[in-house]
Amino acid sequence: MNHNLSYLHPYPFAKMATLLENSAPAQACTEIKLGIGEPKHAPPAFVLDVLRENLDKLCQYPTTKGTFDLRQTIAHWLERRFFLHHVNPNTEVLPVMGTREAIFSFVQAVIDHGETAEPVSTDKQNSINQDPVSQTPIVVMPNPFYQIYEGAAILAQATPYFVPCTVDNDFKGDYRAVPKDIWEQTQLLFICSPNNPTGSIMTMDDWEFLIRLSDKYDFIIASDECYSELYFDEPPIGLLQACATLGRNDFKNCVVFHSLSKRSNLPGLRSGFVAGDASILTSYLQYRTYQGCAMPIPHQLASIVAWQDEKHVAQNRALYQERFALWMAELGELLDLRMPEAGFYFWIKVPESFNGDDEVFVKALYEQANIHALAGRYLSREVNGKNPGEGYVRVALVASVEESREAINRIRKLLNA
Repeated sequence: MNHNLSYLHPYPFAKMATLLENSAPAQACTEIKLGIGEPKHAPPAFVLDVLRENLDKLCQYPTTKGTFDLRQTIAHWLERRFFLHHVNPNTEVLPVMGTREAIFSFVQAVIDHGETAEPVSTDKQNSINQDPVSQTPIVVMPNPFYQIYEGAAILAQATPYFVPCTVDNDFKGDYRAVPKDIWEQTQLLFICSPNNPTGSIMTMDDWEFLIRLSDKYDFIIASDECYSELYFDEPPIGLLQACATLGRNDFKNCVVFHSLSKRSNLPGLRSGFVAGDASILTSYLQYRTYQGCAMPIPHQLASIVAWQDEKHVAQNRALYQERFALWMAELGELLDLRMPEAGFYFWIKVPESFNGDDEVFVKALYEQANIHALAGRYLSREVNGKNPGEGYVRVALVASVEESREAINRIRKLLNA
């Protein structure tokens, strides 16, 4: 077996299961799941119709590159959404089976060890933020983060470097504080904008700073933008949009990941794409050809009509906006609720009545209100003796409005008690 498997951390939900294994949910209450970011809105009916109408095409092998029609549809969507002059569907777009799989495989494809590769020990993971001396490539990522970034880096025998996202830096991470010798060893930088779990977004100034760093130190920027369509006022600026604003229409060293999971309530369709620097995508396509991961043709056809329609996306946003407004109005005075800039998560500071302890708070929510939430420390790693997720809880506003009202009532009782 790959010896690096032993260095992987348990997934956050596995940690939650361990935390609650000796707990019992409040028996008088029905279960309300707010811990997992799985959309619960109905998928667009017209997308499901196309899927059903083309099931006979499952008898055909799909190509790794996907159909031209899908790539062209995605290219046109990118041009409209991010004000891009031109996206080449043949070289700058690659459909993928969901961004989780794509993010993982992308890291395996781009990390270069040269002639040698040494294991990434647990000690090295824990010490890299303090001791930058290392022979392995570095993957920089926000902290808290989507755990695939870390796991993919470890299994590619690279070393994760965590940039804490705290209230002091608007939960975006202070990349200006990263030491020069770290950037010199960095091969890949992950950005999540809108961020999971904090809901922060990158500004044009933020993007420009990182793009200039990429030019200086020659690393790839991978922007996870799966929550980009769940905004409240203005649509967030994406990485490719920032490139175009700077006149970098070749998207040098920049790639983005997008998905229909959150945008269109289609997590089970496993449909997304990677777009950006053609030279990077050419090599990544070669990797994926050997990996043998291709989107079924019925999924591709359904994806085309989903990317072509914005009406259902606007309706989706409106449903989340209604829920956020409800939570802010009903719990804003009892909980330290920070309205996110985008996404569907609340990143909630734990009340002092629970000693600011996220594990204590999520256990109380489960045992006294049968509400599932996620302890923030499970989404983060300790850096310089501090875990930036500790003392926070992630709540996904994916439940219906009716369930949300019930959850709010239970939380109010819990807090008042």
